[in-house]
Amino acid sequence: MPSLQTAIESHQDSHTRRERRKDARPGELLAAALDLFVEKGYAATRVEEVAKRAGVSKGTLFLYFSSKEELFKAVVRENISGRFAEWDDEIARFEGSSADMLRYCLTSWWERIGSTKASGIPKLMMSEAQNFPELGAFYQHEVMQPGGALIERILKRGVARGEFRPMDLKYGVFMVLGPLLFLAMWKHSLGTCCGMLAQLVPKDYIAAQLEVLLHGFSTGSVCPLPTTKATDS
Repeated sequence: MPSLQTAIESHQDSHTRRERRKDARPGELLAAALDLFVEKGYAATRVEEVAKRAGVSKGTLFLYFSSKEELFKAVVRENISGRFAEWDDEIARFEGSSADMLRYCLTSWWERIGSTKASGIPKLMMSEAQNFPELGAFYQHEVMQPGGALIERILKRGVARGEFRPMDLKYGVFMVLGPLLFLAMWKHSLGTCCGMLAQLVPKDYIAAQLEVLLHGFSTGSVCPLPTTKATDS
């Protein structure tokens, strides 16, 4: 028979494992929710499915997240919006040119979000935000606004340092965001129906987009387009 000391140690080990498992549950639930939201969309995902995939009961899920909406918001914060503080700090400490800063921002987005399952969230929002306006407003506040502000900050830096020409910053931000949204759509939708176009290499695509943004298509031998007055906002 096991000694009393052995029994006590076994009980302690079991308790420790349970506590570790309990601490890991929020992360397991968020991972399961991300998988299902990307696979099925927001409307079609049921909390029972999330709980089952995470290996817990529906009641356990509600101990951590009060509703499907709150679960979705937590997924977005865990995988996207929670990264903006880190990016802001990196941009503040960046010492290279504004072109290199923009290049770093876009490639970093691909490495940290675009190449992961989290890149399915923008596609989900594009398809379902109109049906769930409260989630659309949340995504606008937590992702689109800080993301746009980060890009605008880089563009303003480039203009102030004489590295970029004056521009309408609002449209400048859209021009930088556009390729990132295209990559999200390509990965989770367009890539399955584009034939040879589906063979694009994301990092090469980002590099090509940056080349066009920074230098344009023109060789300088064509007549320039009419210009409009640039604004700062």
